[in-house]
Amino acid sequence: MKRLWTPAWIARHVAMVVLVTTFLGLGWWQVSRAAAGNAISWGYAVEWPIFAGFVVFVWWREVRHTLRTVIPPNRDPVVLASAGRPADSAEPDVTASGSADPARTDQPRTGIRRPVRVARVSAGPGEDDADLVAYNRYLSWLNANPGAKPGDYPG
Repeated sequence: MKRLWTPAWIARHVAMVVLVTTFLGLGWWQVSRAAAGNAISWGYAVEWPIFAGFVVFVWWREVRHTLRTVIPPNRDPVVLASAGRPADSAEPDVTASGSADPARTDQPRTGIRRPVRVARVSAGPGEDDADLVAYNRYLSWLNANPGAKPGDYPG
C-alpha cells in the first residue's frame, strides 16, 4: 500500500479526482441545459459521466497492476520500475548450459513481450513477379527523369 503514496501516485490520485469531478460537473451542466430546452445536451449529459467512469476504470486498473507487482524486500522499487529489471544486471543470468537461471526470480514479469521474428522466404532466383519487375522499371524511370510526371511514363 505504501507504493501508492509516492509523488507520482499522489499526482495520479489528484488528477483522477480533478478529472472525475470536472466530468461529472460538466454532465450536470449539460443536464441543466437540456432541461432548459437544448435537446442536443441530452447526449452530452450522458457522455460526460461515461468519461468520468473511464477515468475511474483506468485509475483502478493501474492501482491493481501496481499492487500485483511483487517487489523483493532487498530491491529498491524505483530501480525495478526503470526498464523492468535491476540496475546492476543488464542481461539475465545464464547458466553454463545456456538456459536462464531458475533461482533468479527477483525480476518482475511484465505484460509486454517481444515481437515474434519470422524469416521471410524469397521466391528464389528467376521466379520474380512480373508486376514487381514492371513496377521497379517504372520507379527507375521516375528516378532517371526527376521532372517528369507519372502520366509521362512511356511503358
